[in-house]
Amino acid sequence: MASPLVHDRRVDLGAAYFTAKEPEFVAVVDDWVGAGLAKPWTDTFDVVSPDGRRTTSGPVRYAAPGGLRSLVEHSVTEDVRTAVEIADLQDLDHDAVVLAMPDPQAARLAPDAADWVTYEPVIAVAAGWADRRWPITDAAFVNDDADVGFIADDGARRGDGAAVLVAHTTADRARRHLDQPDGAVAPVLDALRRLLDVTDAPEWTRAHRWTFAKPVDTHGDEPFGLTDHQGRPLGLCGDSWCPSGAPRVESAWLSGHRLGAALAARLA
Repeated sequence: MASPLVHDRRVDLGAAYFTAKEPEFVAVVDDWVGAGLAKPWTDTFDVVSPDGRRTTSGPVRYAAPGGLRSLVEHSVTEDVRTAVEIADLQDLDHDAVVLAMPDPQAARLAPDAADWVTYEPVIAVAAGWADRRWPITDAAFVNDDADVGFIADDGARRGDGAAVLVAHTTADRARRHLDQPDGAVAPVLDALRRLLDVTDAPEWTRAHRWTFAKPVDTHGDEPFGLTDHQGRPLGLCGDSWCPSGAPRVESAWLSGHRLGAALAARLA
């Protein structure tokens, strides 16, 4: 849920949107919408492939006017410290530890804590033009393309009309550029030309590497992990712990929320 400033504007370079299905998360989303932090975006996406373009409908996708990062910031209390590097869990003296991160990163800190799942990479490429010049209205799933799997109109998503596209690469394309993410820009722009007929060069581009973007498997029916490590409880949560659906923002929130309740009960 990363929304860095790019040319003085927030751009969603991580998760493209979120959906809400489970009552626990729906209640939170309703509060966000009521506070103006989130908004229903669309229930219809384009589907683009070498055979042409069509539309598909599904659940309502939500976006955030201030970028998805703003929802995380709103949820964090003032006493939470961030940007503190931890290389070894023994450096912590807390009553419990939670690893809320992709499995490959958690495995570096606690190798034997779980049967870890693997993740696929994605490189997000944002590009800005002077005006909109593409046929999609909000976003498009891309099928059967070697380079791009998803394209979002960030101006439509955020609601400010900015002429900004964010494309997510395929895993195969991302693997070729993990050391130099900017190398993915040219192939993505080529894909936009053949998929959306966007022939003019953008005024700017920005590439962001997600080495661990999408879990290729899940932890089955387990909503979180809770074990003992170095003499204290160790919790594990994230979007790979998703018994009620596919890995997504809602899954990650539910996993952390349910782990928090279980950990609170255990510590009490």
